[in-house]
Amino acid sequence: MLQLEQLKIAVIGLGYVGLPLAVEFGKQKSVIGFDIYQKRIDELRNGQDHTLEVSPEELKKAEFLSFTASIDDLDTANFYIVTVPTPIDDFKQPDLMPLVKASETIGKVLKKGDIVVYESTVYPGATEDVCIPVLEKTSGLKFNSDFFAGYSPERINPGDKLHRVTNILKITSGSTPEVADYVDQVYNLIIEAGTHKASSIQVAEAAKVIENTQRDVNIALINELAVIFNKMGIDTEAVLQAAGTKWNFLPFRPGLVGGHCIGVDPYYLTHKAQAIGYHPEIILAGRRLNDSMGAYVVTQLVKGMIKKKIQVEGAKVLILGLSFKENCPDIRNTKIIDIVHELQEYHIEADVYDPWIDSAEAEHEYSITPVSNLEKNAYDAIILAVAHEQFREMGVLDIRALGKTDHVLYDLKYVLDQSESDIRL
Repeated sequence: MLQLEQLKIAVIGLGYVGLPLAVEFGKQKSVIGFDIYQKRIDELRNGQDHTLEVSPEELKKAEFLSFTASIDDLDTANFYIVTVPTPIDDFKQPDLMPLVKASETIGKVLKKGDIVVYESTVYPGATEDVCIPVLEKTSGLKFNSDFFAGYSPERINPGDKLHRVTNILKITSGSTPEVADYVDQVYNLIIEAGTHKASSIQVAEAAKVIENTQRDVNIALINELAVIFNKMGIDTEAVLQAAGTKWNFLPFRPGLVGGHCIGVDPYYLTHKAQAIGYHPEIILAGRRLNDSMGAYVVTQLVKGMIKKKIQVEGAKVLILGLSFKENCPDIRNTKIIDIVHELQEYHIEADVYDPWIDSAEAEHEYSITPVSNLEKNAYDAIILAVAHEQFREMGVLDIRALGKTDHVLYDLKYVLDQSESDIRL
């Protein structure tokens, strides 16, 4: 077994998860940060991170960290950490191709005694059933004899400057008891909050996938309650504040459920459940409800416009925010796009404004070009879709100034007081 003094880490994938991890390890150990995109490597070598997860000052502190897009540079590593995305396809099925490609890359440089740890979200069993065979085939080495594996699920919360990689408790696991101990020791080098060593790789995989499934189902319940209360003419936020006075009431809020985790992870679990012959009822019902909220929001907006006798077809609507959460440039799986598409079904022109995002990325991912400036007295309706600090600072007067004399203001995120908006979720 490797000694910690011999540790040479390679982090495969330098996105929201991989980069913060590589930086923390790079403060004390030799780390190779690998990404297939040369543009990303050039950016990081210049001390910049467009995801805003790591500051230029933090990058400088990682004195033992280097960046590369060349596979040949990985052959000196002996401890590989895979942090590539695991999305779903158009049919809501797990897309493991990034994980397979990363495993093929590692397999080309894998040596006897090396350890490969996966952090990407997967269904229970995927590491050993999907990734390990790729490593064996590509490298010609035998699992748990020549090389070993582990799983330590990521718990990164994009845009969160309070809960960082070092102060979030980390789950670890390994393919043998000895490897599990070693993987746990490695992560304890940087995780100040400590670690929880799972009894197996599958337990660690399952723990990760249910974290966000639990949140998804809870939010689905609150979304359904919001629909019910709206039909009754009751303010949902007022109800939740009242119910929240009980010590054990969970403080979930209604809204659009997007992003790289909550809106994706449940499908990994349901995929595996169906593969073993069980049809999950509650999880899929929650997914369907949460995926329908974009259409529900537009239906509410259109009803509000009709009540104010605002012409719907040909109307112009401003959507404030495109990222999947506040104060973050991450637009992966944002459900704001559902609102955009639904508005188009009504032949409504939708402008999107978001000071946090990269316009080129929005164009590439969703074929929309966000507006760069806000025009006053221009919109028939305004949807306050993301609670960015800039929108909070604007206040209701500046936001309403963007609308025509008669307009509808829909506050999705409870940024404004109840009396200041026309519609709330």
